[in-house]
Amino acid sequence: MKDSGAVLIVAAMDTKGREAAYIMECLREVDMPFVLIDAGIMGESSLPATIGREEVAQAGGMTLEGVRGLGSEGESLAVMIKGATAHALKLYQQGKIRGIIGLGGSMGSTLGTGVMRAFPIGFPKVMISTMASRDTRPFVGTKDILMLHSVCDLSGINSVTEKILRNGALAVAGMVRNSITFPAPSKPRVLISTLGTTERCMQTMKKVLEDEGKEVIVFHTVGSGGEAMEELIHEGDVETVIDLSLHELVDHFFGGDYDAGPKRGLAALQKGVATILVPGNIDFLVAGPLATAKERFPGRTYHVHNAAITTIRTKKREVEFIAERVARYCREAKGPVSVAVPLKGFSAWDVKGGIFYDHAAVDIFVGVTKRELPQGVGLHLLPFHINDAEFAEAIVKIRGAMERPGT
Repeated sequence: MKDSGAVLIVAAMDTKGREAAYIMECLREVDMPFVLIDAGIMGESSLPATIGREEVAQAGGMTLEGVRGLGSEGESLAVMIKGATAHALKLYQQGKIRGIIGLGGSMGSTLGTGVMRAFPIGFPKVMISTMASRDTRPFVGTKDILMLHSVCDLSGINSVTEKILRNGALAVAGMVRNSITFPAPSKPRVLISTLGTTERCMQTMKKVLEDEGKEVIVFHTVGSGGEAMEELIHEGDVETVIDLSLHELVDHFFGGDYDAGPKRGLAALQKGVATILVPGNIDFLVAGPLATAKERFPGRTYHVHNAAITTIRTKKREVEFIAERVARYCREAKGPVSVAVPLKGFSAWDVKGGIFYDHAAVDIFVGVTKRELPQGVGLHLLPFHINDAEFAEAIVKIRGAMERPGT
C-alpha cells in the first residue's frame, strides 16, 4: 500500500479466488505491488483481501447480509460495484494505485469494468473476460478498457487460462511501469464527429485546423463515439465543436444500432461552446446483416456496407423530424451556433447517382430549418456536397467567424 505504483485487482474472490491468486503470482514475479478488493457476495475467499467484501458492501450503502438478502443478483452486484468504485477512487486519489485489472464472466466483467469506467482516460485498465468476443460496448462504455478474451471459462488454472491470465497481468504491469505524466493540452481543442461516409470532409477540415494551431480530436459516431464526445465536452476545455455527423440522432429516434442516447448533441450547446451543426449522415440508419436489416426495416432501400453492417435509407418524414430536432436543440444554445447544410448531399452515398441520393430530402431539411431555427442561429446553405473540399473550407471559415464575432 505504501508503493505509489500498485495495481488494483478487482475480483469476486468466492468464485475467482484461484485465478486472482495466479495473477498475484505473476505480478510478484515482476516485482509489481498490488492491492486486492474482494467484491464477492455469497461464498468465502481463501485469501485475505486488502479491502474485504464487508467494507465494499458498507461503501455501497448496505451491510453484506443486506446485500445477500436482496434476492436479485443484479441489485446485489450494483451495490458491490458502487462500494468497490468508492474504495478504488479513494486509493487513486491517495496516489496508491496506478492501474486496474479485473477478471470474470458476465458478472465479473460487469463488476470490473463498472469500477474501471470511473477512472480517467489513460489510466491502465485490463479486463480478462469470457465476454470479450461479444459486443463489449456495455462493458467498455466510453473508456479505454483493454478487454482480453479468456477463450475458455475462467474456472481454475489450466494450459489455456495460465497463459491468458499471465499475459493480462504482465500487460497491466507493463503499462504501469512505463506510464508517464502527460502535460495538460496547450492547443485550443476542436472536436469533430464523423463516419467513413464523411471522412473526406473531416480530413480536409482537420488539416486546415491543425495548420492553424488547433488540436483536433475526431469521434466516430457509432454510438459510443458520440457519447465519448459529449463526455469530453462536459469534462474539458473545448473551443469549438463541429458536429459533422448527426447520424446518432437518427439511430436513437428510429431504432438504428448507432444510438448514443437521448442527450446526444446537447452538451456543447448547453455549455455554451461554439458549435456548428451539419446534417451529415442523416440519410441512413444502421442495422446488422442484410437479413436482420430487412426484418427490422422492411420495404426500404438498403446498402450492404459489409457482412455485419447494412445501412438503410431514411424516410422523408424522418429527415423532417431530425431537422425539427436540430432546431429545438438550437433553442437551448448558450453560445454561438450555426447550421451548415450541404445542398448536394449529406454523405458519400447521398450523391447524385448514389444509392441513397434524394434531393427532395435535402429540400425538406432546408425548409424546416428556415422555418424553425431560432433568431440568432446562422443558417448557411452551401451549394456543395458534404465531401467537397469547398464545403470543408466553408465550415472552417464559419468557425473562424464564430471565433471573431462581427467579422
